[in-house]
Amino acid sequence: MLGFITRPPRQLLSLLCTGHRLPRNSVLCTQPRPRAMAVSSSTYWELPLVAVCQVTSTPNKQENFKTCAELVREAARLGACLVFLPEAFDFIARNPAETLQLSEPLDGDLLGRYSQLARECGIWLSLGGFHERGQDWEQTQKIYNCHVLLNNEGLVVASYRKTHLCDVQIPGQGPMRESHSTMPGQTLEPPVSTPAGKVGLAICYDMRFPELSLKLAEAGAEILTYPSAFGSVTGPAHWEVLLRARAIDSQCYVIAAAQCGRHHETRASHGHSMVVDPWGTVVARCSEGPGLCLARIDLNFLQQIRQHLPVFQHRRPDLYGSLRPLS
Repeated sequence: MLGFITRPPRQLLSLLCTGHRLPRNSVLCTQPRPRAMAVSSSTYWELPLVAVCQVTSTPNKQENFKTCAELVREAARLGACLVFLPEAFDFIARNPAETLQLSEPLDGDLLGRYSQLARECGIWLSLGGFHERGQDWEQTQKIYNCHVLLNNEGLVVASYRKTHLCDVQIPGQGPMRESHSTMPGQTLEPPVSTPAGKVGLAICYDMRFPELSLKLAEAGAEILTYPSAFGSVTGPAHWEVLLRARAIDSQCYVIAAAQCGRHHETRASHGHSMVVDPWGTVVARCSEGPGLCLARIDLNFLQQIRQHLPVFQHRRPDLYGSLRPLS
């Protein structure tokens, strides 16, 4: 059943793998699918195209914006309708004090520049983890890790504050204490209709909690997105397997834009941004260094998966409880 492989049309492989004004680390993977679920070449080109960006943020917000804006403009030129940027696309600071100093409110200058960029390019933007000074900034002196979704008119259509904060100590990777500077969000955002499908918002460490992905899927999500800054130890061990697991158990596309490389003296990230389809296949990925990869979203394929493997109909809430619906 899994031996049948549908390869993307040769023109697209050429576009992605021979440096056609695209960063050198972009790779499109073959897609093992059941035979009856293969998509024709003519239909393939009509599917919505998404772009996943990989960057190396530093404490320099101006340079980070310049890098991200170049990738967004390239994605728009190549025909993407929705671009995904990683967690901490705005900056990665050297310490909590610098993080707080560089943070901004959602109506600040930086988000204004991204809104203008979305309008200029006529493209939707998933801004995967903005260091947000919320309305409680004066009282708490802490920020939120906020995933912001902009439409092609530059309007904020959703904002999700990261609910699971990464307070961990991994041998060989160094301690991570996100709660030192960040407050956890208290709610999930209902999935948002976009030109690529209904998108459920999450951030990085959230991928370790399958309840969140299942709740978003039950609320109608077709795409789950986990913008991330995975470390150099957990990345090789857990990154791909967690993303593929979330795609399989939620029967959604999973899109994960990632930080990569060395940000400053004490911080480095794994990279390997990717798109996983509902069958659990990695259909596009980046490897080393900044760049982007492209993937087409086939919602008909997603519906076939859910029809042939109706796991949500087979769930047993009488045994292990049900998930409360999103409002």
